[in-house]
Amino acid sequence: MIVTVASGKGGTGKTTIAVNLALALRNIQFLDCDVEEPNAQLFLKADIRSRKAATIRVPEVDEALCNYCGRCREVCAYNAIAVLALDEDIKKGSILIFPHLCHGCGGCTLLCPQNAVKEVNKEIGVIEAGNAGELEFIHGRLNIGEIMSPPLIRQVKEYINPEKTVIIDAPPGTSCPVIASLKGSDFCILVTEPTPFGLNDLILAVEVLRKLELPFGVVVNRSDIGNDKVDSYCLEESIPILMRIPFDREIASLYSKGIPIIEEKKEYIGKFREMFDFIMSINQKSFVM
Repeated sequence: MIVTVASGKGGTGKTTIAVNLALALRNIQFLDCDVEEPNAQLFLKADIRSRKAATIRVPEVDEALCNYCGRCREVCAYNAIAVLALDEDIKKGSILIFPHLCHGCGGCTLLCPQNAVKEVNKEIGVIEAGNAGELEFIHGRLNIGEIMSPPLIRQVKEYINPEKTVIIDAPPGTSCPVIASLKGSDFCILVTEPTPFGLNDLILAVEVLRKLELPFGVVVNRSDIGNDKVDSYCLEESIPILMRIPFDREIASLYSKGIPIIEEKKEYIGKFREMFDFIMSINQKSFVM
């Protein structure tokens, strides 16, 4: 089973929930797909045993073969190629590649009539793997200056082990990186807080998950602050509330030291296991339907 932990906004406690759920269970593989700012390692402290460069294929043009017809520019949906037409007087044109805009689709290579375009590897980040006790850990780190994280997220997810329960820590928000993290999941835990911003972004995340037809439930973090509008929304929309975690100074202190909740507050081990059992029951019902 693949469970992705997501949130409509940052700072709700998404990684806290993902890490503690993973540590409360057995036979777990943990994937940190928040590749722009991965922080699960701060809590899991995994022994990293392998590193692999993550790459994307980008075009390279042989201008000795190129006749500057502009076909590559026409097929590029992301404006990653600019072509300056051939000047008949000097018999010279120019072509510019913008690698940060390239999505690596390969269309320009396939459709170039002069076979002047080939693909080369461009490194965009690194994937690190290791273990935290019995827990298998993989995360990706996007290189500084790179603007596209979905290709790296997809490469991290290639490590998914179907023999294990997989917990994925997704990026915050509702944009492309989140969609890349959610694809292929069996269930999503949405982490929110009972504030106006928390509710607003929870609604956006719920709309995304319903479009994806993915079963989900909500964890309300810092549940005793704010108001009851998150509860009212979940009730009206028939969204199960999986767990409530109070605004607790001790939990905040543990977080600031990089210590998972269940290491010091053992009662939460049972709570996270009960939540997972409830998720399993929801998922089975969804599968039957």
